[in-house]
Amino acid sequence: MIVEIDGVPIHLAHPDELAVRWVGQEEVMRQLLAAWLVVDERDLPMNPRLIGKPGVGKTTLAYAAARRLGREVFIMQATVDTRPEDLLVTPVIEGEKKLRYVASALVSAMVRGGIAILDEGNRMSEKSWASLAPLLDNRRYVESIVAGVKIRAHPNFRIVATMNDDASTFDLPEYIQSRLQPQILIDFPEREEELEILRENLPFGDQQILDYVTDFLQVAHSNEERYTVRDGINIARFATKVRALEQNKMPLRDALHLAVLQTLGGEALRYIPRAVAQD
Repeated sequence: MIVEIDGVPIHLAHPDELAVRWVGQEEVMRQLLAAWLVVDERDLPMNPRLIGKPGVGKTTLAYAAARRLGREVFIMQATVDTRPEDLLVTPVIEGEKKLRYVASALVSAMVRGGIAILDEGNRMSEKSWASLAPLLDNRRYVESIVAGVKIRAHPNFRIVATMNDDASTFDLPEYIQSRLQPQILIDFPEREEELEILRENLPFGDQQILDYVTDFLQVAHSNEERYTVRDGINIARFATKVRALEQNKMPLRDALHLAVLQTLGGEALRYIPRAVAQD
């Protein structure tokens, strides 16, 4: 799709389509939807940030919330190499002496009135965040120096930033922190919710494997390990594949031992449920 802004044709990105569903933890879903709500014509949506350990489902929550609203979703992955122009409009050479201006997922969401997910936003430098400052306050626009245009956000545009709670990230500058509110913390799910997430992602999974992996994760959580349901999905998936390769002749204990070892390393074996270890 091409739109014209101040006489400049801009090529928009396509929305993202993911087959995901948010399971459990309805309180954080409620908080996110509340932050995006506009209660009066003089009101503005907020720009929340979802904070939690890698793999707890921050992006899934954001996507599922957007889909509950029936809106297009545009996901932008932030990295340490993300430049201001990567967030806005990038020039692409198209033939001799001709440029085509391509909008980022973020700008595409702004123009189309969609929802932008800025994934792992605290991996991005302050210089890149600075280019978004006017978008995140009551001005709600960005300026592309490359294309020479000012792009205003559609009234239906919403944004959320996901941020990992780990050491491999930048500290956000204070003027950006004040614009990314509220902070919504996502913690490890309770046992039944975690089991339901595994079932959702592995509907073909053996119930014994899913139960054992859930117990493994719950023991790890209680010992303050950073293993997440994403790790659990990989363990259960690999154990299922290994047993299938052996036509289910491999003992469950051996398949889980191998899956945990290959996924998380030897230190994680201590959290395999005792019932499995003695199987």
